[in-house]
Amino acid sequence: MKKLLSILLVGMLVVGLLAGCAKTQNNAAQEGSKKVGLILSTLNNPFFVTLKEGAEAKAKELGYELVILDSQNDPSKEIANMEDLTTRGVSLIIINPVDSDAVVSAINTANSANIPVITLDRAANGGKVVTHIASDNVAGGKMAGEYIIDKLGGKGKMVELEGIPGASATRDRGQGFNDSIKNSEIEVVARQAADFDRTKGLSVMENILQAQPEIDAVFAHNDEMALGALKAIEASGREIMVVGFDATDDAVKAVNEGKMAATVAQQPDKIGSLGVEYADKVLKGKSVEKFIPVELKLVTKE
Repeated sequence: MKKLLSILLVGMLVVGLLAGCAKTQNNAAQEGSKKVGLILSTLNNPFFVTLKEGAEAKAKELGYELVILDSQNDPSKEIANMEDLTTRGVSLIIINPVDSDAVVSAINTANSANIPVITLDRAANGGKVVTHIASDNVAGGKMAGEYIIDKLGGKGKMVELEGIPGASATRDRGQGFNDSIKNSEIEVVARQAADFDRTKGLSVMENILQAQPEIDAVFAHNDEMALGALKAIEASGREIMVVGFDATDDAVKAVNEGKMAATVAQQPDKIGSLGVEYADKVLKGKSVEKFIPVELKLVTKE
């Protein structure tokens, strides 16, 4: 009987030790788990799909779980996504805003939950943001404008297709472009928002073509609008130079085929990758710069 009792006691001790080890390992796993949220303005745009892929690759490399939500270009959906992430145990939220003003409410939600926020591509006009990672959109707009000045010999009539009103990318690209042409003889005969959307770029350009008998060039704040405008121009049979922004695959193909004149190349995969890289730095308590610039270049057939 004593022998049986001894065996039972030893067995219970072993089981207890194993359970304790398992619990310790489970706690260590929980402590080591790393979850970061990524909210994108839309996944109906190749640029942001590439940005997402860059973020996913870096998250995998650094061992982070990345929770990705799509705001579908809707500020109210963006706020709902932010509220969702604050309840899902993320340590930091990376956000690509739909609108620089509307996103402030979403960022304030994260601030109230003491969750650090990083913005990508488009800045926020308020709220506490640890760092902003983006191309220099003013410089990119200027780059496009200078290219058009050179190709038109410093004079002509052109159209500017603007992005989502209120988005920092719209403001900055427009500023750079208009600053570059202000001392030339180039006249902007039409300036209209097409919300960074290809279908809207097509319809807006169709209307402008009917209203404006003379157009030498189009500058679109992104490639989706540029490609929509290009389709309208091709249907009209007119010869008009088109310059876009982002260097998406479709746009680069159009440039190489001689259909688009140029596009300003961002590096969306790098922007996404840097978002996660800097999230890692912030979560490790490292100090980071308020703005992380990502290099631009002009893509032409030449």
